[in-house]
Amino acid sequence: MSLDDILAEVDRHDCDTVELTGGEPLLQKEVYPLMQHLLDRGKTVLLETGGHVSLAQVPPAVHTIMDVKCPGSGEAHTTDWENLDRLDANDELKFVIKDRADYDYACDVLRRHSPQHRVAAVLFSPVHGVLDPRTLSEWVLADRLPVRVQLQVHKYIWSPETRGV
Repeated sequence: MSLDDILAEVDRHDCDTVELTGGEPLLQKEVYPLMQHLLDRGKTVLLETGGHVSLAQVPPAVHTIMDVKCPGSGEAHTTDWENLDRLDANDELKFVIKDRADYDYACDVLRRHSPQHRVAAVLFSPVHGVLDPRTLSEWVLADRLPVRVQLQVHKYIWSPETRGV
């Protein structure tokens, strides 16, 4: 699909907000001009990224939601830590947490890097069907963390196996 085709499809839906997600959007070089064109059209642009590709070329007006991969994902080694310094007050940082080890890892990131002082929100999401949201909430409350517990709502609305929602 060409850039013009994508922009026409966005226009067809008459929406003010566009979120780029799925896999890793930043692996496609065409995403950068797409983000800028959407911004130039007055759209609010959200970018969901895995945090392993540099955010340096992302236009500043884009609202970035960056994952920090925890050890339970098997991808913790891929995080580009310089990206934390590229986030600002319009952005969010997200940790998807599988177990207590992931929680402790996320807490350590907060202690070492203090992103909670730079971003709009730090989100802790329990892995759906693995970590009970109540357990995660109790850990957060006990430690008085400046984070929001966020459920993967799409997995409650649709089947957890459903893709593309």
